Amino acid sequence: MKIYTKTGDKGQTSLIGGTRVPKYHIRIESYGTVDELNSWIGLIADQDIGAHKKRVLKEIQDRLFTIGSSLASDPEKSRMVIPDLTTEDITLLETEMDCMNEELPELRHFILPGGNGTISYCHLARCVCRRAERISVHLAEESKVDENVIIYLNRLSDYLFVLARKIAADAQIAENQWIPRV
Repeated sequence: MKIYTKTGDKGQTSLIGGTRVPKYHIRIESYGTVDELNSWIGLIADQDIGAHKKRVLKEIQDRLFTIGSSLASDPEKSRMVIPDLTTEDITLLETEMDCMNEELPELRHFILPGGNGTISYCHLARCVCRRAERISVHLAEESKVDENVIIYLNRLSDYLFVLARKIAADAQIAENQWIPRV
């Protein structure tokens, strides 16, 4: 199978179901941003963060492929069966956050991104996740989007924030607190 098809050379691409849309279509933006997020998650997983965190991130990457498949499907025409995103997937993120939060100090300030490379990667992924969520919400205003997709992306951005805090705590790196000038 060739990687290149030449069918996108004029700025159009196909959704699952065969519908042709411009490459700037909001549906393409939504799953393209999820793909970008998945790459950031892979970069975080490549760091020295421990086996458990790596397993959770691998699970997240799998779910992001599920989300990408859902977003890449034409809800009117696709007959392809794609994996489903469940409430248990969302619960996993919540459970992981709860476990990490048990070991973290109470959050009393906004946190500025940074501390070390891995922490910064988490914050970059969090920002890309928020963008994926915003685009998906926008898409949902004009087309069908599984509500679990939006909920999952919302929880995932929170998870990435808590993960950044936990990585900082584990490495004994002080959080970069924002103290506003007044």
